[in-house]
Amino acid sequence: MASLRAERAAGGPRFSTTLAGRPAALRLLLLLGALPSKGLRPLLQAPPPRSPPSSFPPPFLLTAVLKPQESLAQLLPTEGSLKSEENKMEDYKANAQFCWQSYKEQMDSIPKDWCDWTMISRPYSDLQYCLEHFAEAFGLGFPNPLAEEIIFETHQIHFANCSLMQPTLSDPPEDVLLAMIIAPICLIPFLVTLVVWRSKDSEAQA
Repeated sequence: MASLRAERAAGGPRFSTTLAGRPAALRLLLLLGALPSKGLRPLLQAPPPRSPPSSFPPPFLLTAVLKPQESLAQLLPTEGSLKSEENKMEDYKANAQFCWQSYKEQMDSIPKDWCDWTMISRPYSDLQYCLEHFAEAFGLGFPNPLAEEIIFETHQIHFANCSLMQPTLSDPPEDVLLAMIIAPICLIPFLVTLVVWRSKDSEAQA
């Protein structure tokens, strides 16, 4: 007991300086009688010291703040992306012009019977496939305004005089027409005679 008091008075080991071992050390001193119970109770009930708050926000807050800015930067078009889109449109126009020239050469080689679908179905389908193929190659949708303009132009040039072919109705030949007219006329007297004869027969039986 005296040695413990001597060590405490001489600045011996301080059990209260550590956070984890402070309650156990103080209880040991209480059991040995080195400290009065009234003075030790506040020390046992005191909350552990807290670390000073940091002035920097947590990492996840920084991420949450930066993410909207990054997404906004991704949505805004840059000068490079606009130039890339313009280059795509220019390249697509050049290839669409090639499709048009090839189609025009095929149509010029066909006789002027452009209203016959069996004659123009192949070049027309080739033009549509060519425009759609290059549109997908450059990442553009189909149909697009340029493709629609080319197709509208070919309809004005090659198919302006075409209309829906409807069968023309004509009168039947004269002999067929006379037979259709005379047959009902001849049947009328026969039917009248048959009705009169049946009525007389029924009256005679009565």
